[in-house]
Amino acid sequence: MRTFWYHIMALVTIVIWGTTFVSTKILLQHGLSPTEILLYRFLLAYLSIWFFSPKRLLANTWKDEALLLAAGICGGSLYFMAENSALKITLASNVSLILCTTPILTAFLTRLTDRTEHLKKQLFYGSVIALIGVALVIFNGNFILKINPLGDCLTIIAALMWGCYSILLKRLDKKYGVLFITRKVFFYGIITMLPIFAFSSSQLHLAKLNQPIVIFNLIFLGLIASMLCYIMWSTSVKKLGVIRTTNYIYIVPLVTLITSAIVIDETITYIASIGSVFILFGVYIAEQGEKLKSLHLKRRK
Repeated sequence: MRTFWYHIMALVTIVIWGTTFVSTKILLQHGLSPTEILLYRFLLAYLSIWFFSPKRLLANTWKDEALLLAAGICGGSLYFMAENSALKITLASNVSLILCTTPILTAFLTRLTDRTEHLKKQLFYGSVIALIGVALVIFNGNFILKINPLGDCLTIIAALMWGCYSILLKRLDKKYGVLFITRKVFFYGIITMLPIFAFSSSQLHLAKLNQPIVIFNLIFLGLIASMLCYIMWSTSVKKLGVIRTTNYIYIVPLVTLITSAIVIDETITYIASIGSVFILFGVYIAEQGEKLKSLHLKRRK
C-alpha cells in the first residue's frame, strides 16, 4: 500500500504523455516547428518550477553538476531531437513500436551500470507479452512495417536516452530533491537545444503566440506534460525504482489508441483490443517479477 500512490503517479504521467500528440499536432498545424514547440514547452516549465524549487543554483560538486547536464541532454534535448528527427524520415508506427522497447533497454542498462541488479525472468516474459500487445495496438489491424535504417536508429537512440535519463535520476535522487533535479534538467535541456536554432533553418514564430489555441496547448505541454509529469516521473523512479517505473511506458500506445478514438474518431479494431489485453497482462507479469525481487532483497537485509 505504501507504493500504491507512486504507481498511480507513474500511470497518470504515462496517460498524460500518451495524449500530448494531440496538442503537438494542433501546434504543428498552426505553423510552429517541432523544435520551437519543445523550446517553449521547456521554457515555460523551467520558469514555472522556480516558484516551488529550492533557489540554489549549483549542485554540491562539479561531478554532480555534470550528471545533471547529462540528464538534461538524455531526458531533454537529445531525446526529443532524436525522436522528432525519426518521425520525419520513418513511419510513426516504427517510432512508436521501437520507443516501447525502452523498458527492456533500461533493464539491460541498469544491469550494466549496477552489477548488484539482478533481472527476474518475469521481467523478460512480461516485456515480450507487452511488446506483442504494443505491436497489435500500433498497427491496429493494418500491418505496415518499412525498415528505415537511419530513422529506426534514431528511435533506438531516443529509447536509450530515456533509459539513461531514468538511471541518472536514480543516482541523483540520493543527494538532491526532485524539484531541484527537474529544474536543472529543464535548464540544461534548453541550453543544449539552443544551438539547433543557430545551425538549422528552425525559426521562432512569436507572432503566433497571441492565438488562444496556441497558448492553451503550450500551457498544457509546458505546465502539465513537462513540469508536473517530469516531477511525478522523478518521484516514481525514486520510490519504485527505474525498472518498475519504466515498465509503464508499454501503456503509452494504449492511451494513444483510446485518445485517437475519442478525439479524432479512429476505429479500434478487435486486433487492437486483443493487443490492449496483452499490454496490460505483460505489464502485470513484469511488475510481479520486480515485486518478487524487492521482497527477496528485503528478506536478505
